[in-house]
Amino acid sequence: MKKFINNIDDILIESLNGFATAHTDLVSLHLAPNFLTRKNKAQNKVAIISGGGSGHEPLHAGYIGYGMLDAACPGHVFTSPTPDQMLAAAETVHAGKGILFIVKNYAGDVMNFEMAAEMLPFESATVLTSDDCAVVNSTYTSGRRGVAGTVIVEKCVGSLAETGATLQACKALGDKVNNRTASIGVALTSCTVPAAGRPTFDISDTELEMGVGIHGEPGRRRETMREADEIVSDCVDAILTDFKLRNIEPAENKAALLLINGFGATPLMELYLIYNTAAKLFNQHGIQISRSLVGNYTTALDMAGVSVTLCLLDDEIKQHWDSPVHTAALRVGM
Repeated sequence: MKKFINNIDDILIESLNGFATAHTDLVSLHLAPNFLTRKNKAQNKVAIISGGGSGHEPLHAGYIGYGMLDAACPGHVFTSPTPDQMLAAAETVHAGKGILFIVKNYAGDVMNFEMAAEMLPFESATVLTSDDCAVVNSTYTSGRRGVAGTVIVEKCVGSLAETGATLQACKALGDKVNNRTASIGVALTSCTVPAAGRPTFDISDTELEMGVGIHGEPGRRRETMREADEIVSDCVDAILTDFKLRNIEPAENKAALLLINGFGATPLMELYLIYNTAAKLFNQHGIQISRSLVGNYTTALDMAGVSVTLCLLDDEIKQHWDSPVHTAALRVGM
C-alpha cells in the first residue's frame, strides 16, 4: 500500500486539521470529541447536522456553510461517529429552532444518531437517506443504503432552513427529496482502507462490480467489463425500474437533476463521458435533465468507479437546489 500517510492512527486528525486550516474562513474544528461547525454560528434557524465515517470526502465536512450544514461529525474511516460527537455538535450549533439530523442508512450511523437524539435537551428530527437502489438489504444497513443522493438532501434542506422554516418543514422536504432520488454505483477497482492495508475486495482487470456501495460493499453482481455506454444503460434501467417499483412515475415528473459522482479515482474525462450517455438515455425516456452536477462529491477513498443519481424535481426542490450556498465543496450564487 502506497499512500501519503505519516501514522495510520493519526490520519484522521491530521486530515481534519488540514481541512480546517485550508478553509478557516468557513469552518471551525472542535476536538475531543471531534466535530466541525460553521465559522460563524447561524441564528434563529433549524440547525442541520450530518456525519458518518471518513473516507467519503468532501461528504460531510465539505458541505458546512451557508445554505447547507451547520455541523458535521466525522468518524474514523468507514466507521460511524459516536453519540458524544453528535451531542457536542448539536449543543454548539443549536440556534433556537431544533436540530435536524441527516443520516445515511447504515446500521452504526442510525443507532448512534438515535442515541444522541434521545439525549438532546431540545427538539430534534431525522431524515434518513436511502437513495441506493442497488440492494434492498445488506450487512451494513436495514433497507436501502444512503449514498450520493445525500448531497442533494443536504443542499435542499439546508436552503430551506436558511429561510427560518420550522423543523417539521425541513424534515418534510428532506424526506420528499430522498423519496424522489435514486442512485446506483459501479466499481472498477476496490478501495483500500489505510488500517487494513489491502483492497477491500479482489476484482480482476476484466471485471466490474455493479451496484457497489460506498464502503466497498458487494453490489448486485460481478460482471464482465464492457463499453461505457452499456454500463451506463444498465444504471439508467436500474434507476427507472426502482422508481416504478416504488410507484413513482418519472414520466410525470419531466424535470430532473442528474448527479454523476466519482468514487475518488475516476478522471473527470470519464465522468463527463458517463454524464453524456446518461443524459441522452434519460431524455429518451421523457426525462429532461434540467440540473446537473459532475465530480467527486461522495467518494470511497481511492476506488475507481462512479455512481449515477437521478432526482425528480418539482418547483420546491428546484428552488432550493438553485439557491445560494457557500461551502468548501459546493458554491452557488455567492
